[in-house]
Amino acid sequence: MSETAMSPQITIRALQPGDLEAVVAIDHAIEGRPRRTYVRRRLDAALREPARHVQFAATDPDGLVGYLLARVLRGEFGREQPGLRMELVGVRRDRQHHGIGQQLLDALVDHARRKGLGELRTAAVWKDHTMLRWFDAMGFELSDDRIVDCAVNAGAYRPERDDAVGMPAGSGPGHEIDYSAQAGNDYEKLARDTAELRAMKGDDLPAIVRIDRMLTGHDRSEYMRAQLAEALDDSAIRISLVARLDDTVVGYLMARTDLGDYGRTEPVAIIDTIGIDPEYAHRGVGHALMSQLFVNLGALRVERVETILAPRDLALLGFLYDCGFAPSQRLAFVKQLQ
Repeated sequence: MSETAMSPQITIRALQPGDLEAVVAIDHAIEGRPRRTYVRRRLDAALREPARHVQFAATDPDGLVGYLLARVLRGEFGREQPGLRMELVGVRRDRQHHGIGQQLLDALVDHARRKGLGELRTAAVWKDHTMLRWFDAMGFELSDDRIVDCAVNAGAYRPERDDAVGMPAGSGPGHEIDYSAQAGNDYEKLARDTAELRAMKGDDLPAIVRIDRMLTGHDRSEYMRAQLAEALDDSAIRISLVARLDDTVVGYLMARTDLGDYGRTEPVAIIDTIGIDPEYAHRGVGHALMSQLFVNLGALRVERVETILAPRDLALLGFLYDCGFAPSQRLAFVKQLQ
């Protein structure tokens, strides 16, 4: 990425590993707490997967004064249009209100258009009025995406999520996850007892790709490989899971942990994708994965789980509500680039 002078004082260039301490200092001043580990992971992720990350720095003659970090979106929960998700943006306090944030965003938009990416997405808590005003000034609009979350509550038992789900008579074809009804519950065992559950490993990729191909009708090997790498390497703690029945992987849940972007104040787990082999739909595999995830997160003292989904995914939304999720206090935004 070539350097582009945006004004006599400010230069926009690619963020570099040596910028870590300056980014951490600016972020600390904005958020009121240090997030060095989070920022370092974001920079490391860009070095491991440069095709999936875009990171800019704004500098003046005295050093770094601002930054913007984004990652490429391709196929999350069935989304077809590729885009970018802006994860972190900040400007040193003494240089705010001088257009540096807009210069960083302009560089990101220019990059996205050159790469054929049609939209820029982001999110923020509705009470972060400073960030919301900036989004408005920069041309963002409310997205129709839905952000839902759920308190972990130390992994405490929740019957609608943790009780086993029986297979209803005359079940139809499988979908991305187990959308079976609550009828037919076997209350003598928990959902997570219905399948063998274990932590996801790198060599699970062929099985994950196989299930994803059955669900989507497309070969998304590269996308799923990148998602797996992010789940295993780009997370504070490995929490992704696979489910096995009949000596084969029949389901997976990819998730990661982070303090995250734009004012998160608690440890959060983010679910990126979940998939169930259609031949094993309506057998409680989705509930089993979700139940085990909450138990594991409770032990790790992660306080909330969050995910984002498209509005057309009504069955998935219903499944998540069934597991205790509800609308989040965070809002999704989009800026169309084409």
